[in-house]
Amino acid sequence: MTITEHQDWLVDFYQRRHWYQYSPFVHLNFLTEEAGEVSRAIRAIEIGRDHPGEKQATPAARQANLREELADVLDQVLVISSLYDIDASDLLSASETKLTERFKDSQPD
Repeated sequence: MTITEHQDWLVDFYQRRHWYQYSPFVHLNFLTEEAGEVSRAIRAIEIGRDHPGEKQATPAARQANLREELADVLDQVLVISSLYDIDASDLLSASETKLTERFKDSQPD
């Protein structure tokens, strides 16, 4: 599945559940919430969690949680992009173009 196909699938999924009609501000809030969950997942991997009552997860479970949370962030980016009629593949092109142009005169070490 391409990123554009996933974006189309995701929009359909959200529309059928009546989530797509929420404003970009609401989806931005969802994105912020998901980014916090990515932060928590990375913290668990890098320095662990010291939270009473929270069971220690295995390394595989921590990695799976990070993958899940990153996917949630990606989904919110794709929904917001769709709300502004931006195709997901255009995001990838824009990123490559910007970075290539910005660093065209510098050589990596």
